[in-house]
Amino acid sequence: MSWRDDSYPGLKIQADGHIAILTLANPPANTWTVHSLAALRDLVGALNADRQIYALVVTGEGEKFFSAGADLKQFASGDKAAAREAARRFGEAFEALAAFRGVSIAAINGYAMGGGLECALACDLRIAEEHAQLALPEAAVGLLPCAGGTQALPRLVGEGWAKRMILLGERVDAATALRIGLVEELAPKGEGLARAIEWAHRAGKQSPTSVAACKALIQATRSGSFASALVAEREAFVDLFDTADQAEGVNAFLEKRAPQWTNA
Repeated sequence: MSWRDDSYPGLKIQADGHIAILTLANPPANTWTVHSLAALRDLVGALNADRQIYALVVTGEGEKFFSAGADLKQFASGDKAAAREAARRFGEAFEALAAFRGVSIAAINGYAMGGGLECALACDLRIAEEHAQLALPEAAVGLLPCAGGTQALPRLVGEGWAKRMILLGERVDAATALRIGLVEELAPKGEGLARAIEWAHRAGKQSPTSVAACKALIQATRSGSFASALVAEREAFVDLFDTADQAEGVNAFLEKRAPQWTNA
């Protein structure tokens, strides 16, 4: 069995050539459960193992919600063990998504709240439909963003806007999200998924082995030193000469033809 045949609770997955399209599907608000989070972790692992997949697009089912985040009913009892389990599941899922070897693109087709926004933050790129609303409102219910929100958001929008959204509970619309760098592009209502798939096809024209190496280097800037990263960059460049895609890319350019990537 492969990811193409398996069932993932709360998620729908399909392939479009070298693109995997993941739809968050837990109506009415596409909320996350410990089961769908475990499914996302396992799915990303399976996608990483499929060398035919170069890009992943994530969107929400329906027209209103990308994802409203965690279902708060699971925290009503005040059970710390349940809270710890949920936090662990969120971390495993979104850290796996962030480490996906290909390009990941969130098509934010509506409300992206709490863990819904954190899912989008774990993707490489974000496209918001013009009616989308984005927020990390956890502090309003006595909680906090525990799936990377306090770390990923300030890296994108700066500490000031991160504090406005997290400490003040400020919700931003799509236009504001674009202005502050929370998303990279806007799309008309209903067109976010098509735009994200278009971007994924553009990514597919790049060498997937090069993309994986570049993504790892870019994300290493979050924690490593500049000097050590420059060394790693040069070593990664040389390592690409062990790949078939490097030879194919250079020769295709010299022969004035489109490269045929094998992700090897």
